[in-house]
Amino acid sequence: MADTISWVATVATIIAASMTAANLGSRITGYGFCVFLLGSLSWLAAGLSTSQPALVWTNIVLTILNIFGIWRWLGRQAKVEEGARSAAEASEDTPGEALFPVSLLTHGSVKCGGDQIGNCIDAMAGSRSGRLAYVVVSQGGVGGVGETLRRLPWRRAHVEDGALFAEGSAEEFDRLETIEKDEWPAR
Repeated sequence: MADTISWVATVATIIAASMTAANLGSRITGYGFCVFLLGSLSWLAAGLSTSQPALVWTNIVLTILNIFGIWRWLGRQAKVEEGARSAAEASEDTPGEALFPVSLLTHGSVKCGGDQIGNCIDAMAGSRSGRLAYVVVSQGGVGGVGETLRRLPWRRAHVEDGALFAEGSAEEFDRLETIEKDEWPAR
């Protein structure tokens, strides 16, 4: 029985680590913590059944941390994102410029026409004016390996329906300045 529980714990821990490391949004991260909780409870059971106090105490602490992670990502963060989403939607029906959550610039999709061409990973803004200078867009690769980073000037972008749209064609986007991961333009 302890052997089966250990395998459940192993598989759950690997799946949960993959879910949280992928950084696919707060819901996936929150569900990753749910799977981590299954893993820590399984490791706790394995430790109790095989008289391993270090394993037991480690997984008591991890169980508490996993419960906190669930609250943080499925409770609090989900409510924060819902608040931002509802404010953005409400702003579309009010006079003046529509609003969008700035967090979109750290994980949102980037489209050219109707096709997704990359993902936002960050943006640079003026420290006094607050004006966005450019968005850093990741293209290609898997998990950051093999990706190309491009500098998309803010004047060539707009937000619509929860996505960032690059003006021009996909071919024009592919001609935008590429930047190194550790050497972004200062201006």
